[in-house]
Amino acid sequence: MNYVHIVAVLAVIQFIYFGIMVGRARGLYDVAAPATSGHEMFDRAFRIQMNTLELLVCFLPALLLAAVYWPSSIIAAVGAFYLLGRALYSVAYTKDPSTRGLGFALSLFPTLGLLIAAGVGAVIV
Repeated sequence: MNYVHIVAVLAVIQFIYFGIMVGRARGLYDVAAPATSGHEMFDRAFRIQMNTLELLVCFLPALLLAAVYWPSSIIAAVGAFYLLGRALYSVAYTKDPSTRGLGFALSLFPTLGLLIAAGVGAVIV
């Protein structure tokens, strides 16, 4: 079983779920496309999705590249913290955006760690 690939697939599924939540918020709060702002709760859902996208484009390559050089079980475990962080970020940002810090940190720091691991691996091999 390739745990790194499972984490990558889960990250994309999580992003799709956040997109579904944006679509749901559009309907609930009557925010017609292509608007990207409107009701505060729609704005929160949209920002969760966009912030996730902004980080996902860094996370996925870092995850997959780090797994080339380091044990996949460790890399997958680090990636799991990203998933947890995104979930916590989503819940916190929906309730009160000012409480998103822990979720953001648990998303950003694993991504940075994976990026460093990929870079170091590329240099030492």
